[in-house]
Amino acid sequence: MAAELYPVSINTNLPNTNSTAVTAASKKTIVQVTQTVTTPTTTATQQNINNNNVETASWQATHPTLRERNALMFNNERMADVHFVVGPPGASQKVPAHKYVLAVGSSVFGAMFYGDLAEGESDIHIPDVEPAAFLILLKYMYSDEIELEADTVLATLYAAKKYIVPALAKACVTFLETSLEAKNACVLLSQSRLFEEPELTQRCWEVIDAQAELALRSEGFCEIDLQTLEIILKRETLNTREAVVFQAALDWAVAQCKRQGLGLTSRNKRAVLGKALYLVRIPTMTLEEFANGAAQSDFLTLEETHDVFLWYTAANKPKLEFPLQKRKGLTPQRCHRFQSSAYRSNQWRYRGRCDSIQFAVDKRIFIAGLGLYGSSGGKAEYSAKIELKRQGVTLAQNLTKFVSDGSSNTFSVWFEHPVQVEQDTFYTVSAVLDGNELSYFGQEGMTEVQCGKVTFQFQCSSDSTNGTGVQGGQIPELVFYA
Repeated sequence: MAAELYPVSINTNLPNTNSTAVTAASKKTIVQVTQTVTTPTTTATQQNINNNNVETASWQATHPTLRERNALMFNNERMADVHFVVGPPGASQKVPAHKYVLAVGSSVFGAMFYGDLAEGESDIHIPDVEPAAFLILLKYMYSDEIELEADTVLATLYAAKKYIVPALAKACVTFLETSLEAKNACVLLSQSRLFEEPELTQRCWEVIDAQAELALRSEGFCEIDLQTLEIILKRETLNTREAVVFQAALDWAVAQCKRQGLGLTSRNKRAVLGKALYLVRIPTMTLEEFANGAAQSDFLTLEETHDVFLWYTAANKPKLEFPLQKRKGLTPQRCHRFQSSAYRSNQWRYRGRCDSIQFAVDKRIFIAGLGLYGSSGGKAEYSAKIELKRQGVTLAQNLTKFVSDGSSNTFSVWFEHPVQVEQDTFYTVSAVLDGNELSYFGQEGMTEVQCGKVTFQFQCSSDSTNGTGVQGGQIPELVFYA
């Protein structure tokens, strides 16, 4: 629970401020809109407050600022002239409030209490807002303090939009953008569309496109509505294989059948998916992917399976209802940090040692892999272990192989999934190669590189044991999406 409700039946004397505060949690973010001025009370005065024996004037005197005095009235029966019954029937809770404070903070409340159609009821029912979110809304109105949690931020955004409190809504969107990742990107996409938040929608698409496989395989993907599902399945820039898209659509259909209490039959799954099935670009799978996946899923009809096989193999291809064009995906960008490359007969040698460099960017990007130099002595195969760290914590790594052709070209080595990299924070990329010892190496390294709209900064890494640094060495390229 993000907040505690102050009981309506409590004594109307001034409450202890500790009993009225929205409770903190480990995942809470507090946004202080205005500076807090705290004036400590004496022990005797505090005891009087706790015992509700304080004289009427003493609490005003011991809290000199208007903000402090208003904050004390939050969720307090003292002088309350309206009550809200918040939440659906059977799970509602009663919250005391003060019309003037709410009217000053929200044009909706202003019209509700002082407009031409002002409500005269002392109890106002709000069944569509969660009690915890409503308390967060009220706390902001009384104290300028915003307390957000992952479990209640969407409900709070709804409340802020409903009552036209833009500062709170903006704080909610910022919180969501900060916590955005592949596992919740699809759910937040559906919510951002509902709340008409274009910036949040754009951020969701950036994550879904770049980390499409992770996003489509997440539990959150199965929770989205049908319209959002169709929009995602239409997306031209999804950066994943079509077999992943097909399986995601099938998983969503299974979840939807369970939500509707339907049996998990092929007929029911196709019924809940509807026309969205024909947004999956099944013919763009490889023949092997189709044969081992969609063809054996019991999701397609026998006629559809037969026609797709003929489409792969026959000269006269049948007409299919599925899109035939492969998705464009994302085009990777490359940040090259050296101005030239060279080789010598006695260096640079790969000996299973670590080449490493640190970098930071001025915009959020997704690191997809590294461009590495290969052998300077002809064609050679390398075993490569690449790694991405932040403050010593490993974010991604991959052990793979690549073949160089003896030229000074770079050769791409990919992480299993693109990794989100935040702005203005240094990350460490490392590569350990085994194979032909003699290699090309970079020269005239740059500490700052402008790559499209992204600026990279480089600095030496203490993890580097093979001589790589800013001025020269290995790891000539960072491959990324932006």
